[in-house]
Amino acid sequence: MCYISSTVPQLLVHFLSRTQTIPLLACATQNYAFFAFGVTECFLLAVMAYDCYVAICCLLNYTLVMGHGICAKMAGASWICGILHSVVFTVYTFHVPFCRSNHMDHFFCEAPQLLKLFCADTYINELVIFGVAVLFLIIPFSLVFVSYTRIVASILHISSAAGRRKTFSSCASHFTVVSLFYGAAIFMYMRPRSTHSV
Repeated sequence: MCYISSTVPQLLVHFLSRTQTIPLLACATQNYAFFAFGVTECFLLAVMAYDCYVAICCLLNYTLVMGHGICAKMAGASWICGILHSVVFTVYTFHVPFCRSNHMDHFFCEAPQLLKLFCADTYINELVIFGVAVLFLIIPFSLVFVSYTRIVASILHISSAAGRRKTFSSCASHFTVVSLFYGAAIFMYMRPRSTHSV
């Protein structure tokens, strides 16, 4: 809810009004919220995958491994990573002077689109965006991948087809959300810079 709320209200304003502008402070705020909630979601999805792994592969030890304190610490760490990343990333993005046209062909203030408005060379900024994408997309995705690899291996060892189906259905919705979220994020932020027009 928070993640999608960082972009949809401004999108609706642009659909309903003739003037499709956003002040710089509002753009920075939107950028901050988008990355804070997005990175937090990356880590929360990894935590949830680990929870599925423990529930399926270590069922008898689940209450010991995933107690309320551990769950709260992992959720808190996810939020702290998201907030800290977003503060650093937003400050880093908005410290560069803007001097080109202030027109963006995009429906929200996203860092790759903002780079096109910078006066200075954006090579370092692009490297930072790519590095952050590797750190905050690939690492949590790798944790999700390892968790689901072990879950699938555990499911394949179940002798009955009904047992396999029931076990897989318990984590199928999470797997679908992970696939959609990480697939879209990796496509948007891990692709090479394109010279094609919008």
